Amino acid sequence: MSIVESTHCKHRIRGIYNNLRDKERRIADYILEYPEEIVHSTISQVAEQLEVAEATVFRFCKRIGFKGYQAMKIALASELVTGVENIHESIKEGDNAKTIAEKVFQTNARTLEETVSVLDEGALEKAVHMLLHSRKVEFYGNGGSGMIASDAHHKFLRTGIPTMAYADSHMQVMSASQLTPADTVVLISHSGTNQDILQAADVAAEQGAGLIALTNLAKSPLSERADVTLYTVSAETDYRSEALASRLAQLSLIDTLYVNVSVARQEEMEQSLNKMRNAISLKRM
Repeated sequence: MSIVESTHCKHRIRGIYNNLRDKERRIADYILEYPEEIVHSTISQVAEQLEVAEATVFRFCKRIGFKGYQAMKIALASELVTGVENIHESIKEGDNAKTIAEKVFQTNARTLEETVSVLDEGALEKAVHMLLHSRKVEFYGNGGSGMIASDAHHKFLRTGIPTMAYADSHMQVMSASQLTPADTVVLISHSGTNQDILQAADVAAEQGAGLIALTNLAKSPLSERADVTLYTVSAETDYRSEALASRLAQLSLIDTLYVNVSVARQEEMEQSLNKMRNAISLKRM
């Protein structure tokens, strides 16, 4: 069973909820509100209850990454039994600064725990292999994801692998057009539907470059384009969007890739770090 066929059914639904059509939202709301009913119902019963076609229910299951209704039911049942769904206490108007801090930290901790729980070892190893054997690595992200791309570039400079980060959509496609099959692009998009990132992915793919995606745990146009996808899991709160909550998980995945690559390139890392330390020392005079 692959990562997309594992648990975290509810997380995937929430991840694409804002992009769902009316009938799909009706199905999503029913699953989120009555998961036990879904586990004990057939696809025909659910379709009748929601007054939609069975094919609509089936397509919804496919859209959130399952082979069909039965696979979705198994994942949902596992989620209920293992207690994957944690109760999040929302921030209240009367909360003091310390209480708010505790709730923010709890949400961050949960985001990291849930992201590592869905981390596919095979996908991670493939991504590390691609990076290690790349002539050049580029990181693309727009908006908030652009800051993640910049952080990745800052880290990977230490590995000795030529790297660059672009947050401007025009620069992304321009640079992507110059890539080769020996290069790799890491595309960062929480939704996986950002049109600028998708265009950059298409241009990079046309040049034969490898594509690694960092995106939310749901089937998306970006995950379908990528050679390998690393997923994040995050929940939306009253004061912080799901995309904003995912940044910590994205940074941690970048750190994971960086450390893996660093361990495999110890000698090159040492040479690169020595050069960087010598260069930085000139700034301290």
